[in-house]
Amino acid sequence: MYNIDRYTNKVFFGDNLLLLKELPSNSIELIYIDPPFNTGKIQRRDNFTAIKSKNKKNNGFKGLGYDLKKTSTNQYLDKFDDFHNFILPRLEEAYRVLSEKGSLYIHIDYREVHYIKIMLDNIFGRESFINEIIWAYDFGARAKTRWPAKHDNILFYAKNPKHFTFNTDHLDREPYLAPGLVTPEKASLGKLPTDVWWHTIVSPTGKEKTGYPSQKPEAIIKRIISASSNPKDTVLDFFAGSGTTGIVAKKLDRKFILADLNQQSIDVIKNRFKKDFPKYKLITKKI
Repeated sequence: MYNIDRYTNKVFFGDNLLLLKELPSNSIELIYIDPPFNTGKIQRRDNFTAIKSKNKKNNGFKGLGYDLKKTSTNQYLDKFDDFHNFILPRLEEAYRVLSEKGSLYIHIDYREVHYIKIMLDNIFGRESFINEIIWAYDFGARAKTRWPAKHDNILFYAKNPKHFTFNTDHLDREPYLAPGLVTPEKASLGKLPTDVWWHTIVSPTGKEKTGYPSQKPEAIIKRIISASSNPKDTVLDFFAGSGTTGIVAKKLDRKFILADLNQQSIDVIKNRFKKDFPKYKLITKKI
């Protein structure tokens, strides 16, 4: 078995279960994963660039016309014949590699969250369940035959529920909904986040945008990493997607381990590190 430093600050391309089986036991302080949601659909994101033109149908800055030219498409098949047997051994390995102070955050949606929670209760023990975080947003299509689904679920488990890292003092604060009901000092300071997080998705026109279909906002990952790890700790994301976990971990002086089976994911991560950290040489390896 190898020392964890052999794996840190690297991106691995291939089957994450093979990587997990290699990692030393009790070596990771924080795991955040955003696995496929098993929607049964192809998750696709087309990327466009705007080109000046005489077209008056699309008006941009100062009323100038533009045409949209598709530059690339990122996609993956979000479908499994047996999702539960796919995810179960990976969650079991996640438990093994977590340190005694370590925590797991798994980002999932309403279709699978109840199944995943039962799995994690069996693996970690029900007493290790700390929170179910609701990430609520207001963007996307509006269903007309049901209540529109505008939230994701994030399950938070600690390996040792009596002794795990949680840095309340390092959390970002939020404005009070009714600031007049608290003292001016409290209103100015803001309140600690609850288990319901209101935050928009990655803006289609924002600086964070990579074009990867499942990209999550840096602010969501920053809150998790700040709360449940310390500087120099190792953060693992074995469904790395667009690489947000690695980007935020590096910004917060944590070590990271990323893995994904999608070549488009690896390409997006490499380009993103090159953009955010021009002098940093990211190491990529095949599993």
